[in-house]
Amino acid sequence: MTLDEIKAAVDAGQTVHWANSGYIVHKDRLGQYLITYVPNGSCIGLTDRSGHRLNGKEAEFFIAPSEDAAENPGSQSRPDGQGRGLAPGGAGAFPLGRQL
Repeated sequence: MTLDEIKAAVDAGQTVHWANSGYIVHKDRLGQYLITYVPNGSCIGLTDRSGHRLNGKEAEFFIAPSEDAAENPGSQSRPDGQGRGLAPGGAGAFPLGRQL
């Protein structure tokens, strides 16, 4: 996913992950896009300080499968079809819990 695609998905209320389902991209109350590791709450910016280079590879960002996808197991949330980071049985995203 490109930077613009990630921001658009987050703004549209979709759950975007980086690398695996433990990392969630979100927008804080100041309008900053952050990547949070849910188990311990640590986070980094989505981009470097310039705001143009992702802190991660484009191919590592993906949208969590919707509940509709669970009913249609043939659908894929990632263009490469790997579904990286999802637990067996289709366990998906975790709620962020609190905004930083």
